[in-house]
Amino acid sequence: MRKSWTITVAAVLLSLAACADPQTSAAPKGNDASVVAFDTSANQKHITSAKVDSIAAELPAAVRDSGKLVVGNGSAGGGLPPLGFTADDNKTPIGVEIDIAYLAASVLGLTPEIQTTSWENLFLGLDSGKYQVGISNIGVSELRKEKYDFATYRLGLHAFEAKKGSGLKITGPADISGKKVAVSSGTLQEAILLDWNKQNVAAGRPPAEPKYYQQASDTYLALESGRIDLYLGPNPNAAYHVATAGKTEIVGTVSSSYPVQGLVGITTKKDNGLVKPLADALNAAIADGSYAKVLAKWGLPSEAVPKSLVNPPGLPKDKQK
Repeated sequence: MRKSWTITVAAVLLSLAACADPQTSAAPKGNDASVVAFDTSANQKHITSAKVDSIAAELPAAVRDSGKLVVGNGSAGGGLPPLGFTADDNKTPIGVEIDIAYLAASVLGLTPEIQTTSWENLFLGLDSGKYQVGISNIGVSELRKEKYDFATYRLGLHAFEAKKGSGLKITGPADISGKKVAVSSGTLQEAILLDWNKQNVAAGRPPAEPKYYQQASDTYLALESGRIDLYLGPNPNAAYHVATAGKTEIVGTVSSSYPVQGLVGITTKKDNGLVKPLADALNAAIADGSYAKVLAKWGLPSEAVPKSLVNPPGLPKDKQK
């Protein structure tokens, strides 16, 4: 049986075009809202596009003749909605990353073959050729670009989540001064928080107080009870939590590759001939509107890109985790 929820999503997802600074921005306030139906059944209706013969012709002959695109996705063990996660049948991979795979493959005239694995084994699979591409929220970084090619398809954003009605607005370091902010240890989010604290101290402002919790449930309990002011985590997960739990709100975002704009890309082994047709396929889907439908399906219109880029500037090497 298909299972879905129709939920009202407050206007917590910013429009990048409206931001003066592409690296940090505050989520808008107001009564504007959109309705998103999250279908978590195994019988997903994947959004596809028409095959474009001229783009399919760019594929390496072996891939084109095989008729399939082997996709590695690091959602083994259940994954995290709305990225890549397990459907209600406890075995079928679903989520925005899976739908992007179907969308890009459709333009190329290929059938996606989704294989779930761990994050570490995903890259081993790319290296060995087990997976032709990785589609798993992989951020573009200068270090990764030494081994892999990227065709970008989403902005990389982290979100500041607060208790609903908090009145907070986070646009930069000054806005977190003196606040209690939860982050996960050893993450890019923690690095950003510590960087902002250095900026606050240098400007004569009190730093934020980092807080660490072992479980997401503990973090959200602390947020809802007022023991912490903010939680800084990946934007897709925050957007999904806001929509499904209804107790928190996104009050600002920051680039996942701060201070440069973070981008997420379909990842391939370097120079295997796939990155250009993948980027062209994504741009065809952007042009015909099917790409926007995929992001809307999973409540992530704020992460839309106007164009798929091949190997753009990424997270600096000294920031790589």
